Amino acid sequence: MLPPAQLNTLHSLMDRIIPPDEDPGAWEAGVGDYLARQFNGDLREFVAVYRAGLEALEAEALARTQTSFTALPADAQDALLRQIEAGAVVHAWPLDPAQFFQDVVQHVSEGFYADPGNGGNRDRAAWQMIGFVPGGPGGSPA
Repeated sequence: MLPPAQLNTLHSLMDRIIPPDEDPGAWEAGVGDYLARQFNGDLREFVAVYRAGLEALEAEALARTQTSFTALPADAQDALLRQIEAGAVVHAWPLDPAQFFQDVVQHVSEGFYADPGNGGNRDRAAWQMIGFVPGGPGGSPA
């Protein structure tokens, strides 16, 4: 659904929202797969939003740093994303940058913590990280 360059930007963006450490980050936990699946279903109307937003994110990075978003160090990516989250952009965006960031955070969170049957939370990585046991106290049956 997204061209390779935008998938790379999305990968970097997701891993700044839920970065890898001793546990998998968003991308490794399958959130990219979750979104790809949702883009063919419930999030179909967001495909154009993601295309425009990822293109604008890349343009914003280039306008501010003369460097691609994916090539920026993590701390510089975080600083840029804080500005976008606040709506403080220097490049003309075709959509509300703060709303785009909020939507991506929501979708990444959904994919990271969702039932693995939805395409994300690969190997139940998020559930293991938080100690959730399906069928256990507060859990659903396995």
